[in-house]
Amino acid sequence: MYKHILFATDLTEETEYVIEKVRTMRSFTSATLSLIHVVEPLPGYSYAYLGIEDIEGQLIMEARQAIEKLGTKLNVGKNDQFVEVGPTKTKILKIAEDVKADLIICGSHGRHGLSLLLGSTANAILHGAKCDVLTVRLPEEQ
Repeated sequence: MYKHILFATDLTEETEYVIEKVRTMRSFTSATLSLIHVVEPLPGYSYAYLGIEDIEGQLIMEARQAIEKLGTKLNVGKNDQFVEVGPTKTKILKIAEDVKADLIICGSHGRHGLSLLLGSTANAILHGAKCDVLTVRLPEEQ
């Protein structure tokens, strides 16, 4: 059975739904759990012209606080909490290899049509991972 699960989260409100699935899988396997959130880099334009100091730095700080709170909720130590900056798929797959994850869990919106053609993080992880991937279908918005 799985020994190390990597939970890739976008830290949205929908994360609560996926957290229950993560808890259940972890209880079945007694696996080590790691958490990752990736902050996509902002396009390279000068913030000075907009009167904005450091949006990306603020996003990273907020992500670290949120992942720490999630870590407390799921009993995951700081050494197993990751906030990365870069392309989401690449960073998730790199951390999965680094921690020797044998299962990645992430949420999926199950988009169709143009949204699907433009790409989905869950789909990219599924096709790029060297381990199993569990995509949890998020509830439809009402």
